[in-house]
Amino acid sequence: MKTKTTKKTPQTQTGTRPDTHQMVVIHRGIRREAGLLIDLVTATAPGDTARAKVLAEHFRTYRLGLHNHHTGEDEHLWPALLARVDLEADIVLRMEEQHERVAATLAAADAALPAWEATAAEADRDRLAAVLAEHRTVLVKHLDEEEESLLPLADRQLTAQEWAAMGEHFAASAPKPKVLFFLGMALEEADRAERRSMLRGLPLPARLIWYAVGRPAYARTVRAVRRTGR
Repeated sequence: MKTKTTKKTPQTQTGTRPDTHQMVVIHRGIRREAGLLIDLVTATAPGDTARAKVLAEHFRTYRLGLHNHHTGEDEHLWPALLARVDLEADIVLRMEEQHERVAATLAAADAALPAWEATAAEADRDRLAAVLAEHRTVLVKHLDEEEESLLPLADRQLTAQEWAAMGEHFAASAPKPKVLFFLGMALEEADRAERRSMLRGLPLPARLIWYAVGRPAYARTVRAVRRTGR
């Protein structure tokens, strides 16, 4: 009697599954900061160059985090998926194209930033805010579609080890203080279970550094960036 065999995906062969919900938690922080940047820039009084400098630095940190996040996907997620999918390859290719659009809006914001940072002029402020609004529109469309279409595909096709390669790339691509800030970005609106899941994947020394150094540093930075009034 013949037994029926089924094709095994890498995750069924290893018995491990990626925690793709962590990407949703990370995206939540990215969406929040993209929206706050628009509001904070718009609220800056003309001529307040000190405030413009703070927000310009915050944008550069945000840009670094988003760039590294997307580079990790470009180098580790898309190739692994394209090697295994056929009919669903269009999803991956669409994500790649959307990355290029997001990168173009970041470049436009980067180009508009120096003039406003230098003078905090109202016209430069409004120009930058408009570019940031366009960036957020393109970004949110990408993140929404990635969560709806790409994450279920990754959950079926990738192992936990392959998924973890993106996090390892991210940790190696940014200065350690910035990595702690990006962790704070993700954890800020995470619920208890999400926070536990995110921190559980870190080595014990890294968790201790987060609680002792990263968390208070993140809180100080947030207060400085999001303050209102003079």
